[in-house]
Amino acid sequence: MSSWAAAARRAGSLTRLSSPASAPARAANLIQRRGLSGGGDHHGPPRINCWQDPLSPSQWKEEHFVIVSVTGWGLFIYGGYKLFSGGKKETKEEKVVEASQ
Repeated sequence: MSSWAAAARRAGSLTRLSSPASAPARAANLIQRRGLSGGGDHHGPPRINCWQDPLSPSQWKEEHFVIVSVTGWGLFIYGGYKLFSGGKKETKEEKVVEASQ
């Protein structure tokens, strides 16, 4: 009797898989979800490009803020290095021409 029950279960599962009513339900499982790729902060005021309002960094887009900040720190460190290392030192050597008499 167990073989009849097993056969009935298999037949029931086959009819569920092949029924047209379950096709949309299966298609919904195959749709790719975009996960974390929504991008951006959708809450609060819209963000602007850094060149549109350069004096208010709180309104800039996050990636623009990072680029400007890293560039500023790089210039600050490079300027400090040049300041404390003495900058470019030029050595001028003059030729002394002896007057022949």
